[in-house]
Amino acid sequence: MRPQAHQPVLCIVGPTASGKTAAALQIAEQARRQGEAVELISMDSALVYRGMDIGTAKPSAQERAQVPHHLLDILDPAQAYSAAQFAADARRLIDDIRRRGARPVIVGGTMLYLKALQTGLSELPQADAAVRAEIDADAALLGWPALHARLAEVDAVTAARLAPNDAQRIQRALEVWRLTGKPLSAHFASGASSQPSAVAPGNPPLRLLSLEPSDRSVLHARIAQRFDQMLAAGFLDEVQTLRRRGDLSPALPSIRAVGYRQAWSFLDGDIDAAQFREQALAATRQLAKRQITWLRSMPQREIHDGLTPQKIQVF
Repeated sequence: MRPQAHQPVLCIVGPTASGKTAAALQIAEQARRQGEAVELISMDSALVYRGMDIGTAKPSAQERAQVPHHLLDILDPAQAYSAAQFAADARRLIDDIRRRGARPVIVGGTMLYLKALQTGLSELPQADAAVRAEIDADAALLGWPALHARLAEVDAVTAARLAPNDAQRIQRALEVWRLTGKPLSAHFASGASSQPSAVAPGNPPLRLLSLEPSDRSVLHARIAQRFDQMLAAGFLDEVQTLRRRGDLSPALPSIRAVGYRQAWSFLDGDIDAAQFREQALAATRQLAKRQITWLRSMPQREIHDGLTPQKIQVF
C-alpha cells in the first residue's frame, strides 16, 4: 500500500543512548512483515558529517544494509548544517520515499531539527563574527559559567535549559541578545505556534514516538558503557585523523559535538584522561537531560520505555 501524503510521518525521538536506532530497525522489521518497506531519515546534527562515525554512534554498515538510511555522511566536518536545511531536506525525502511506495520514518534526537520540521522556526539574526569574537574573549577571561550567569540575567528561560559550559548555545543566546535586544526564548515564543501540536504550513504531520527510559540511572549507565565502547573502538584515533587535516577546530559545529570537543581538549593537553572521560560523560548526561526537557513540552507524544524497545508495536 502506497503511503498517503496526509498520513502522519512516524518520528522516533528520545534522549541520547535511549535505543532509537534499535527501535527504528525493529519497527522497519515490523513493517516488512506487513508487506511494507521503510526508509529511515536521520534527525541528528552530528550524523550528517563524514569521518565522524565512532563518536557519533553512527549506524553500522550492517544496520544500514537492513534498511535504507538518509542524511548520513552528507557533509564534510568543515561545513555547517542548519535546522532549516534539515527541515527542507526531510520534506523532500518524505516525498521521494512515498513516491517509491515506501514509508518514511524519522529517527533522531536533535530537538531543534524536530521543531523546525514540526512548527517552523522564528526569524533569527545571522551570526556576527565581531560579536562572537567579543563573547569568546569574555569567555576566555571569565569562563563560560560566568557567561551562563550573565545570560540568566537577560534570558532566564534559555539559561535554565543550558549547561553552564555549553559554550556553543550560550554564545548564540548572548549573540542574539546583543544583536536584537530580545531574548532568544522570546524569539522562539513569537516565532512558533502557541499550539504545541500545530504544524507549520508545508510541513508534514508527525506521529511522535518518544523513548523515555523509566530509570534515569540505567540511561546514565548506558551512556558510560557506550562511551567506553567508543574509546575501545578507536574514538581518539578518529579525532586524531580529524585534527591532522589542519582545517578543523572547536569553533566548528562538528567539533563542538558532545565527546569531540572534550577529546580535542584532551589531545591538546588541556585535560588528562580521567578528566576527558568525566567531562565527556557529564556533557552527554546534560544533553540527555535537555532532550528529555524538550520532549516533556510535547504532550502529543506517545511515550514508550526506551529500556524495553522490543515491546514497541507500531504496525
